[in-house]
Amino acid sequence: MMAYGAAALFVVLMLVIGAWRRRIQLARTGDSGNRRGWRPDGSLEWWALAVADVGYLLVGVGVGVGAPAAALAGLSALGVFDRGWVQRFGVVVVVAGGIVLTLVAQLGLGASWRIGVDDTETTDLVTTGPFALVRNPIFTALLFTLTGLVLMVPNLVAAAGLVIAVVGIELQVRRVEEPYMRRVHGRAYTDYTATVGRFLPHRASAATIS
Repeated sequence: MMAYGAAALFVVLMLVIGAWRRRIQLARTGDSGNRRGWRPDGSLEWWALAVADVGYLLVGVGVGVGAPAAALAGLSALGVFDRGWVQRFGVVVVVAGGIVLTLVAQLGLGASWRIGVDDTETTDLVTTGPFALVRNPIFTALLFTLTGLVLMVPNLVAAAGLVIAVVGIELQVRRVEEPYMRRVHGRAYTDYTATVGRFLPHRASAATIS
């Protein structure tokens, strides 16, 4: 039952932060906010987002397919995580934290919300709301959600998906989005990075978190 519940929550996550969020953006601004190109173009951004997508899908496969398949094969979940309370805690993380916080962070960007980067446009530098705590609260909340899903169904496929998603997100943030923000916003963004952490709410020097 936990595997099917996790799979359902994964579908809800994708619908809420993907399709529904784009509909909200389109209704408010007349622009879906999607700047991502689906055709492979060899760019670092394309590969970073593709790697992250593979991670998301592996988590989804791990919770929706991997666990039932493992159960049928007589395999148990990953050691110490194979506990009822751990799985229930995962449900709380996903529902009360992850999905809600991801949407709140997305809405916090307002008209500046984008999927992907367009070097020809300039969006506002948002430093209020969730962005006063961390520079990338959307990715933080998304990883929080994926972690909760893995706790609900702690198998190797889901865990591998989480690791791959982290790699893709790190590439997108560090090598694509942050250089773009520095080019567009200059000193204002540099000052922002000096006081707000990349993924976690902490205070650090620019040399530490840049």
